[in-house]
Amino acid sequence: MEQSVLLQRVSHVSLEPNPALVEHAKRRAESVQNRIADQITAFAGSMWFVYIHIVWFSCWIGFGVEKYPYGLLTMIVSLEAIFLSTFVMISQNRADAKRQVISDQQWQTVKEEDKQNQELLNLSNQILELTRAIHAYTSPRPHADGT
Repeated sequence: MEQSVLLQRVSHVSLEPNPALVEHAKRRAESVQNRIADQITAFAGSMWFVYIHIVWFSCWIGFGVEKYPYGLLTMIVSLEAIFLSTFVMISQNRADAKRQVISDQQWQTVKEEDKQNQELLNLSNQILELTRAIHAYTSPRPHADGT
């Protein structure tokens, strides 16, 4: 029941992606290295990755591929950890790049809004001056004879 209430509350929210992020993703996808890193990061962050390792470690130990203290397995896992930590950093850099794209777009919007606000203030001042001029023109003036 809570999920349906939540869906109703956010149903008005647009799910349209940020155009700046779409453009950033297109540029990123042009590089083979980026696509490979994205695929590895996506897989390494999945439950399939965990399940494969559970099966792999269980088989390695269960079938007695090597004797305790599992030197080769330790070396393989250490190398894998080195590479995975590199992919985590790549993923963090990618997230930082996305945040920068959004930040740049927001800054551009702020600058445009500031310019629009300044134009609106100028227009408001012009309207105020015209209103004062009309008021001065239409307000009764004392005649020279005092009536």
